[in-house]
Amino acid sequence: QVQLVESGGDLVQSGGSLRLSCAVHGRPIQFNNMGWYRQAPGKERDLVADIDSDGFGKYVDSVKGRFTISRDNAKNLLYLIMNNLKPEDTAVYYCNYWPNPFASWGQGTQVTVSS
Repeated sequence: QVQLVESGGDLVQSGGSLRLSCAVHGRPIQFNNMGWYRQAPGKERDLVADIDSDGFGKYVDSVKGRFTISRDNAKNLLYLIMNNLKPEDTAVYYCNYWPNPFASWGQGTQVTVSS
């Protein structure tokens, strides 16, 4: 049973930065593509960024140049560095596998950006 534990969310002002972490328990992530997803109030959960097993990241257009996804396979951790945050980035952020998020969703971590 894979357990996903996200952390690092906070309330920040527009233009601020955060680093989110995702600890994956129960299965090594070394050979898997992973992703960060987010769900804003009243909206569906969508992919924000994904990273392949070689460490190459891809991003949705709205976060390109501001967010950086990375991974530490030895520690089974996934990270999302978010810079120049905007109010529209406000959401609950989740990690999971990509493209098939087969693990049970964790509780997520709330990111709130004030204008």
